[in-house]
Amino acid sequence: MRIDRLETFLVAPRWLFVRIEADSGQVGWGEASLEGHSDTVRAALTQFAEYLIGRDPLTIEDHWQVLSKSGFYRGGPVLASAVSGIDQALWDLAGHHLGVPVHQLLGGAVRDRIRAYGWVGGDDPSEIADAIQAQLDVGLTAVKMNASGRMSRNGSVAELDAVVRRVAAAREVLGPNRDIAVDFHGRFTLATARRIAPLLEPFHPFFLEEPVVPENSHAIGALVTSTTIPVATGERLYSRQEFLPVLQAGIAVAQPDLSHAGGISEVRRIASLAEVYDVQLAPHCPLGPLALAACLQVGFATPNYLIQEQSIGIHYNQGAEVLDYVLDKEPLKFVDGAIERLTRPGLGIEIDEAAVRAADAKGHEWRSPVWRYDDGSLAEW
Repeated sequence: MRIDRLETFLVAPRWLFVRIEADSGQVGWGEASLEGHSDTVRAALTQFAEYLIGRDPLTIEDHWQVLSKSGFYRGGPVLASAVSGIDQALWDLAGHHLGVPVHQLLGGAVRDRIRAYGWVGGDDPSEIADAIQAQLDVGLTAVKMNASGRMSRNGSVAELDAVVRRVAAAREVLGPNRDIAVDFHGRFTLATARRIAPLLEPFHPFFLEEPVVPENSHAIGALVTSTTIPVATGERLYSRQEFLPVLQAGIAVAQPDLSHAGGISEVRRIASLAEVYDVQLAPHCPLGPLALAACLQVGFATPNYLIQEQSIGIHYNQGAEVLDYVLDKEPLKFVDGAIERLTRPGLGIEIDEAAVRAADAKGHEWRSPVWRYDDGSLAEW
């Protein structure tokens, strides 16, 4: 069996799918979405295809090594996302070829279901109750919200008070038996994050996410030691080497993205490294169905897996939804706040190829917003 073709599909709202076909007719799908830079990743995938065509699709690890390390210049979000999409597709193809789900190839299931959480925005306290109730109504028992919108460099009393009021409103709706995670989104300075964290402790957040931007990961330990709330980060870290400093700094939850951090192969290694530091895995995934299925396959075979983010109904999705691209929505339904173990071969979902090709004909031009402070300087989005 040899790889015969690699195709890419730019689909709304902001995703990039990868399809790899072998000369046997066997097909594997992956997701290389890099929000705001999908066209750039697509170009990298075209270049990687030059190497892959004609090679055995089942030598997944060797392909990962060559694509990740053979170039003199390596790493970073663009190349790592391209490798991620290919890696997912090869694992999917292997699972279909052998007739088993990917988690079986990773050593077999260690759990029967994975708890999931949904997004509730969080910019307006008056909307919190309705947004959370909508997530509870579809069966979820955990949600995540933004701590704030644009945040000043040194958080004001009004800004900090608004954060506290939103989290308090969320806790009131959820009660003591459900969870709320709070996403700082890299919008806070370290000093402001340290000021707000103790104020949130009475509401027992599930975790505080990305309290500093990834290039300031060396500073995250100062927050970890200043609060009892678990600290999470990792959606913009792309390798074991990049995760090592934050693990050593004492984070409680690692959040690699299966479409950015080297796919299934590398995230499995990140999970093993995290386990050494008693850190749980909660992969970042505000993306499409392939990224979600890849996350779940890793989760079913990974002991230190805490919870799974998913973007069904997320406020970012405009023009298409996660389940628009799958033929059977049943495997990704929520049951008592969780997704049951996927048992079909490969990634465990069946892509609607006709819908994907139709969406690619339209494409998308999603870009990250540009935020500015009142003085005209750039603000973190």
